[in-house]
Amino acid sequence: MADPKGFLTTPRETACSRPVADRLKDWNEVYVPGSLLPIISKQAGRCMDCGIPFCHNGCPLGNLIPEWNDYAYREDWAAASERLHATNNFPEFTGRLCPAPCESACVLGINQPAVTIKNVEVSIIDKAWDNGDVTPQAPERLSGKTAAVIGSGPAGLAAAQQLTRAGHTVVVYERADRIGGLLRYGIPEFKMEKVHINRRIEQMRAEGTKFRTGIEVGRDITATDLRKRFDAVVIAAGATVSRDLPVPGRELNGIHLAMEYLPLANKVQEGDFLAPPITAEGKHVVVIGGGDTGADCVGTAHRQGAASVTQLEIMPKPGEDRNANQPWPTFPMLYKVTSAHEEGGERVYSVSTTHFEGDEDGNVQSLHLVEVAFEDGKLVQKPGTERVLPAQLVTLAMGFTGTDQANGLVEQFGLELDARGNIDRDAAYATNVDGVFVAGDAGRGQSLIVWAIAEGRSAARGVDRFLTGSSALPYPVKPTDRSLTV
Repeated sequence: MADPKGFLTTPRETACSRPVADRLKDWNEVYVPGSLLPIISKQAGRCMDCGIPFCHNGCPLGNLIPEWNDYAYREDWAAASERLHATNNFPEFTGRLCPAPCESACVLGINQPAVTIKNVEVSIIDKAWDNGDVTPQAPERLSGKTAAVIGSGPAGLAAAQQLTRAGHTVVVYERADRIGGLLRYGIPEFKMEKVHINRRIEQMRAEGTKFRTGIEVGRDITATDLRKRFDAVVIAAGATVSRDLPVPGRELNGIHLAMEYLPLANKVQEGDFLAPPITAEGKHVVVIGGGDTGADCVGTAHRQGAASVTQLEIMPKPGEDRNANQPWPTFPMLYKVTSAHEEGGERVYSVSTTHFEGDEDGNVQSLHLVEVAFEDGKLVQKPGTERVLPAQLVTLAMGFTGTDQANGLVEQFGLELDARGNIDRDAAYATNVDGVFVAGDAGRGQSLIVWAIAEGRSAARGVDRFLTGSSALPYPVKPTDRSLTV
């Protein structure tokens, strides 16, 4: 145990954010660089090293949280990094982007503020990079087997790294022009600067993983060709089909899916554009969808100089305390203020968009909404609550419905889908097609980055067993385990 009295004597303290006025002028991460290290050892000391550490169960990766908390408390950063990497290929991703279900499951959180697990995690990995403790881990010998990974998001990257380290020759196919999937083009720079992706890619290249960008499997290369070239295939293409809003006026200019809007802002930071083709500058912006993607649109619109930003959510406003039906250690749906919300804008709950109106040139100018409520399990509109919002830019951030089938990938492989429309798989992450596996959102449906990494690692074990008859790779989760889904 780190500090036997730490949870009694040390209050919870989290990372410091840069002042709003400063961070809105750039796209750098919102937290003050280096602000965690002076406090993080004491924060790690709040960990009680519980007899039954429920934080393990709260984390799909099964992170060894009490162990690396103890090392962080003692400032043994190399040992902390080793324990962190034992279960997680990319802790700098999860430490910045995961909503931390581990903290919701922290035993201390029953009657006190939970341990700042996420802050400790990101501090350990950042320190490890600074100290040179993160190095390539090339396999000692090659198996002679080959594997293709379709998609370079967190699931694909985790699967690829694990398979490469097991000695297989791995090629990752990405249809975008850069590696990273939604990490690259869906997550704004102010949440995670892309240097964190770039140096992981260099590490993986040094280990032997090969990357092919600008190639869409199903169009640029057929499934048949891919199966001829490789002994196994892992599909980690994500759940990239966005949920749309089929209401009158949807065809007007200025109404975009979030994943049409956000990647362009990131491409400006990559140097592809001087200015984004879709911009919020000087416009009244409405974001439809109250989740993390919606918050990303809010923060992006602020930095582009929007005249106003309003975020709409069809569900009621969550409470600040756990509901009775979401007891500890489950992940509760609580009212959350992200860094983007700290920067301004209005959030409106329990409303539904009825239609849009535009000008004579076909550009959206306003959005009509109405208040709604759930009655007997059905969503009903409240008469007399209609209102109009000015809107010259509308982004639809209402989640994703499944894997893109328009390119023929599912059809060409002959894959079966489950009842939820995702690619079906068994306990080894194998599909109905021999030698073809699936991991991440493509098989699970829209979920968290921590689930994607866990599934990528698990699918790699299934592939390794398929290729060699056995596997020493870890098996974090089974695809049928939805007990931790949030």
